[in-house]
Amino acid sequence: MAKRERVVRMSVEQPLWRALTAYRILTMLYAVLLAVFGRDRYDRPWVAVAFLVVMSAWTLATLPKVAGAVACTRRFLGADLAVALAGILLTPLADFEAQQIDGPTLPSIWTAGSVLAFAIKGGWRWAAFASTFVAVANIIERGEPSRDTFHNVLLVWVASIAIGYVVEVARASERTLARALEIEAATRERERLARDIHDSVLQVLAMVQRRGTALGGEAAELGRMAGEQEVALRTLVSSGLVPTTRVSEDAAEGAVVRSVEEDGSSGRAGCDLRSLLAPHAGSRISFAEPGAPVLLAPAAAKELAAAVSAALDNVRVHAGETAQAWILVEDWPDEVIVTVRDDGPGIPEGRLAQAEGEGRMGVALSIRGRLRDLGGTAELISVPGQGTEVELKVPKVA
Repeated sequence: MAKRERVVRMSVEQPLWRALTAYRILTMLYAVLLAVFGRDRYDRPWVAVAFLVVMSAWTLATLPKVAGAVACTRRFLGADLAVALAGILLTPLADFEAQQIDGPTLPSIWTAGSVLAFAIKGGWRWAAFASTFVAVANIIERGEPSRDTFHNVLLVWVASIAIGYVVEVARASERTLARALEIEAATRERERLARDIHDSVLQVLAMVQRRGTALGGEAAELGRMAGEQEVALRTLVSSGLVPTTRVSEDAAEGAVVRSVEEDGSSGRAGCDLRSLLAPHAGSRISFAEPGAPVLLAPAAAKELAAAVSAALDNVRVHAGETAQAWILVEDWPDEVIVTVRDDGPGIPEGRLAQAEGEGRMGVALSIRGRLRDLGGTAELISVPGQGTEVELKVPKVA
């Protein structure tokens, strides 16, 4: 037996976390060097030294926290933002001139790392939340903010929101790709199982059918049942009916994922007609479908399936138990067409009108009446000695 394929999910976020780690280290060093080379301007150098020591220790100690989304908790993000805000608000205490000439704050551009952590962790809404606090702190620190201050604050606010939005789109794309890979792996697994079934179960059922027919008696009935199971199993394997109809869309993520309801219906998306008609397949009934979901409103799909059942009942009653029947489903852009054909003796001319006159309304009510209620049509074509064909058309409703 071949090993099942395992879908490996690749994280598009991990490179962003690695980049954030490097950014925090580099901006920490930048803030320290900026303070060292500008040490003569500080009115209270001990304030700057104390904060930079705390900031550096915090940065190095929390490197594991910015290694991934799991470790980067809300509590850490809040504490990290508090450190950044404290550095901004302490700047006038350490360097009064920085407040007057729009000089750098104590944490300098290290503060942006805290905002970026919010953006990567929670998207653009979290980024807007964190950058708003940073903007307010910068305005308070300046006292009388200049135009350059407002420009810098706006730049950080817009850039952080943009990065957060890009992260959300990347996450949605990752989930869509992962879902596509899972579907591909499931399809390959189904194909592998189909090969195994074909090489084992189907061959055994076919052998039982042949031997039972040859032996006769009770063995013939067993062979007939084996033949029906062989056809049903072959139809199920070849059609690959997989429940795939419920549509779920998250506007914030921009991703569309298709999943399946086991009952064949999915609210707004509709009902897969194939799941309602496939059970009819057997040793004397062949079922052919497009290989993709044939979606109709649930009520319309059930009525159409009932009309098909009525047509097959007519085949059994009028063409005999040994007659062969075929069901063909066609999915067109504006309508669905289901054709039921048999190889029976056909219907003599005028027999339908006679049946209606006698009060037997099977075709008139069970088939044509159902289709008429759906806005569709039912056309019956029969040639004596050449079988009967019933064509059912149902329009699609947007």
